[in-house]
Amino acid sequence: MRPRLIIAAVATLLVSVPGAIAQTPQKLTLKEAQQIALGNHPQINAARFRARAANQNVTETRSAFMPNLTGGLTGAEAENGSRIAAGALNNPIILSRYANGVNLSQLITDFGRTSALVGSSELRARAEGERIDASQEQVLLEVDRAYFSALRTQAVLKVSEETVGARQDVLDQISALAKSGLKSGLDVSFAQVNLAEAKLLLIRAQNYLKATYADLTVAMGFDTDRSYELTDEPMPPPLPPDLSSLVKGALQDRPDLKSLRLDQDSAFKFADAERLLKFPTVSFVGSFGLIPFRVSALQSNYAAAGLTVTIPLFNGRLFSARYQEAELRARAIEQNVRDSENHVSHDVRIAWLNANTAFQNLDVTSQLVDQANNALDLAQARYKIGLSSIAELSQAQLNKTEADIAFASARYEYQIRRAELDYQDGKLH
Repeated sequence: MRPRLIIAAVATLLVSVPGAIAQTPQKLTLKEAQQIALGNHPQINAARFRARAANQNVTETRSAFMPNLTGGLTGAEAENGSRIAAGALNNPIILSRYANGVNLSQLITDFGRTSALVGSSELRARAEGERIDASQEQVLLEVDRAYFSALRTQAVLKVSEETVGARQDVLDQISALAKSGLKSGLDVSFAQVNLAEAKLLLIRAQNYLKATYADLTVAMGFDTDRSYELTDEPMPPPLPPDLSSLVKGALQDRPDLKSLRLDQDSAFKFADAERLLKFPTVSFVGSFGLIPFRVSALQSNYAAAGLTVTIPLFNGRLFSARYQEAELRARAIEQNVRDSENHVSHDVRIAWLNANTAFQNLDVTSQLVDQANNALDLAQARYKIGLSSIAELSQAQLNKTEADIAFASARYEYQIRRAELDYQDGKLH
């Protein structure tokens, strides 16, 4: 039996150790959480890929300035005296031959259209670059929210644990007094109810803590359940009093606004390119090669060069419609920029008001805790000497718990609101 017991014990140990290791909380600071998110979050990675794709589009557009060189191999076997007699206008003679050669074309001028297209694509690439910063700001905000929410829930959990302990002590005291006939069974029932409520509060706090850990995990770009040992962060500096300067700074520094303005400039640049469609296009073309197998009518090599000028004459107002479409789309983006600026101004003001309210709550909740502690001490003293009922003591306990939770939450609520204000102001780094 002993070998079996030993094997079972070892197996149990091997199963339990990985689980224990997996449940070890990860020590984490806010800075570390931010750095992990910046390097790992798929939203940021997606923005980087889009920016790289936009840079490739710049190369694609600029390639129109470069020579276009192609090679070709052609072989033909013609029936004697054959001619092409049907189809489009062409040279009907077919000569038997095999030839290889190179064709060259080079844009000389299209009166600025390609330049405008390159400028539009460059602006669009810069806009995508700003969207990387915007994505980073958004992710950092979510990390800050989740991090401080987890710290707040940890503080509430601590209050809940202390509340359970304190109410358990009260229940033990009242139960002992009831056995001695000094307190009634009703008092014991009230104390039991108070303890049960504290345990419910503790269960909710434990659940909320797991939920905030899950939020923090997602904010950092992971998809597995994790627990953390978080480090408190110092309180941010006082709020800047000049709200107008915050709004002005946000309108200048917000990367999402910068990207929208670049989109607007890109759209107008593209509209200018569409306007230039009505101008001619001048290109150089050349062709040269060898004809190693041929009929006697052909030489052993060939070469030719020339200029081509393409002049748009009539196409059913296609170019005019394309220009009008591009211009109208650019105007629409212009209005979107104005709308976004209005929303940013509004959001900065609301964020400042929320942060200011949260800052004021710090002092108020501190006073509330002092008053609740004094009231509880007085209620306990009155209850011990029989001057008050258990209901008064229960209410004092409830007030203290609520005050402790409010005080524990106020600090982290202010830090969350400051992070939101920094985000709205474009200074969350």
